[in-house]
Amino acid sequence: MTPTTIAAGVLLAGGVFFTFVAAVGLLRLPDIYTRAHGASKSDTLGAGLALAAVAVAFGGGLSSLKAGLLLVFMFITNPTAAHAIARAAADQGIDPWTADDHEGGDGE
Repeated sequence: MTPTTIAAGVLLAGGVFFTFVAAVGLLRLPDIYTRAHGASKSDTLGAGLALAAVAVAFGGGLSSLKAGLLLVFMFITNPTAAHAIARAAADQGIDPWTADDHEGGDGE
């Protein structure tokens, strides 16, 4: 195994981990605001690490440049989309979840 392969593998493993954390956040967090926050932050980092792994695996060249441009695009659009979703929810009058909303029942 070359150092490049090891670096790409570590970056990819980090990307998979943070993408998994984003998926768990979508399932476990209580409302749209916390879900949008948790998913957008973790998903952006996961996708960024995966694209960095692609750039490292392909080495220098046009493919790495394209992966870098995709990385910049993801860093701009993911947080913007999460903000737009949260703003739309607020405009629709959806209240954020609070600790008072939890009745101590079945965990929902």
